Amino acid sequence: MGAAVDSPWPFRVAWAALAVGAGPAFADALAGASRPVQVVVSIGLWLGWAAVLGASLVPRASTLTALRLAAPAPLVASAAAAIAGPAGADDAVALALGAAAFGTSLLAGLVDAFVDGSAYGDERRFALRTPPALLFGPAPVAWLVATALPAAGVVLLAARAWVPGAVALVLGAGGARLGVPALHRLARRWLVFVPAGLVVHDQVALADPVLLRRSTIRRLGPAAADAAATGAHDLTGGAGGLALEVALDSAVEIAVARGGGRRREAVGVHAERYLVTPLRPGAVLAEARSRRYAVATALPTTSSPS
Repeated sequence: MGAAVDSPWPFRVAWAALAVGAGPAFADALAGASRPVQVVVSIGLWLGWAAVLGASLVPRASTLTALRLAAPAPLVASAAAAIAGPAGADDAVALALGAAAFGTSLLAGLVDAFVDGSAYGDERRFALRTPPALLFGPAPVAWLVATALPAAGVVLLAARAWVPGAVALVLGAGGARLGVPALHRLARRWLVFVPAGLVVHDQVALADPVLLRRSTIRRLGPAAADAAATGAHDLTGGAGGLALEVALDSAVEIAVARGGGRRREAVGVHAERYLVTPLRPGAVLAEARSRRYAVATALPTTSSPS
């Protein structure tokens, strides 16, 4: 039972249930709309539902981005249907199912399953936790401009609101061009166990992926509460949760990213310890043990940076 919950299946079940449970609420909301709007919205809902259900069955980093683009939509659409149509029990059901689909899309087991689905050979990938500065800032904005704005433009054009519909569609096309790659970068942040060592693949914090060779890794385990006292370099971006510290035999240089857009540049950093925040630190440590890494389960002391 625990394995099923810690997997993509809760999302698949919640998403499949939307086809039955959310339909009446959407039908009520569209009852007073023009026929073109009814047709366009109905086709869009069915096509989107089928595409996401299919994507959920093919775990990859790319389909994780598709799920993240689609998962908030039922909740937003259900709220809009409740406002537009007569309120009733069907709206409550649709809102509950929309919340369930969105909530299960955030489960750590689902994210890790999709991230690891892109692995090949003797690899094991684990997702890194998204920093709050991105999760509650650029990410929702990217979703709005990449998903909500184009959808609104199509509906407005179906309603023959030509000017606002065209404006929304043009802005949405530009937003999708910028927003989708930005969200996809968040889905491509992971730790990778490979035969040669541990790769930190983070297109947000690093200029390039870095391989920490297995022969140089002295210890992998929970970071101290005052990690700065150990001299560890922070690659977490301020993400919450338990940080793991990778302690090396000697200092290794990595190229971290500074700034954004055209001002983004690579800065070399030398350190013997690096901090990362995987979404499931316990699973990372279990994998490290299975590969015979030196794993510490207790928090290290902060008396010395050695």
